[in-house]
Amino acid sequence: MDIQENVSLANYSTMRLGGNARYLATADSQESLVKLVNWAKDKGVDFMIIGGGSNIIWRDEGYHGLIIVNKIMGREILAEDAASKTLRAGAGENWDNFVAWTVEQGLTGLEFLSLIPGSVGAGPVQNIGAYGGELSKVLLEVAVYDKQTGSFGSITTENCGFGYRTSRFKTSDKGRFVITSLVVKLQKSSPRPPFYEILQSYLDQHRVTDFTPANIRQAVIAIRSSKLPDPNVVANNGSFFTNPIISEDKFEQLKKTYPDIKGWPTDNGQIKLAAGWLVEQAGFRGVHDEETGMATYDNQALVLVNEHAKSTADLLKFKQKILDKVQAMFGVSLEQEPELLP
Repeated sequence: MDIQENVSLANYSTMRLGGNARYLATADSQESLVKLVNWAKDKGVDFMIIGGGSNIIWRDEGYHGLIIVNKIMGREILAEDAASKTLRAGAGENWDNFVAWTVEQGLTGLEFLSLIPGSVGAGPVQNIGAYGGELSKVLLEVAVYDKQTGSFGSITTENCGFGYRTSRFKTSDKGRFVITSLVVKLQKSSPRPPFYEILQSYLDQHRVTDFTPANIRQAVIAIRSSKLPDPNVVANNGSFFTNPIISEDKFEQLKKTYPDIKGWPTDNGQIKLAAGWLVEQAGFRGVHDEETGMATYDNQALVLVNEHAKSTADLLKFKQKILDKVQAMFGVSLEQEPELLP
């Protein structure tokens, strides 16, 4: 086992902020994962497993235990019939590379989730979704290592506690399971309209009428690239706030003051607001804050960018400015999407 000491965690978050980890190592198999967990237990230190760091913000205090970077790889076809294929992907795989692999096979189900940063293992935690697609719609099961029992097993989709950008891995069982792989079932047929509004507009504008998985993926990549910065180039965590959900009565009240407010009905009769619109109306699109070194991206107010922040405290101070203004204007509390660790 190659266990490093006093490693900067800023290198393990796409926001590129945070303190040091006392220990850090990589697990590239279930066996190495167990060895590292046992090493931490024998040494009497806490441990934490992470993926690509695209949805992580580290505290300035760092982490005084062992960080295990999940690099369990692998892709395989488990089953196939006339209408579908069932696939498995290791948690350490790059998410978008996995999506590209499925699209190359002409499969439908993940193309709407193209270009989402991070690893495969992070997907179920957030129940990632975009442009009308959602991982939980095609997921069959998640393979896990249970830290409570010290054993490997699997959890079916029905038992994952999925909701909008959430799951049991993020809430009731936060920290208990290490996701080692996931299984999805994808269709051989092409995606069908109606599509998400912004996606349909792009397709109409570019006169795309052949709705293949490849064409939808290409459209999603073009839209995301125009709105969101590449975290490998610009330090950011993607969408920093989740879209808040409010009652229909509250929405109708807001419409009286803000007729252009954007909202969509949910399955349970509530209204999902566009967090980016709220932040932009609060005056934070393209803001470059000299006090904190933070900014909001010019093309998308929902993206917070680290331009020259010196600490996570700077990021949190800038975030609070946005929260306070949105709350004052709309009476709506925004929730942070990337996880603040530890």
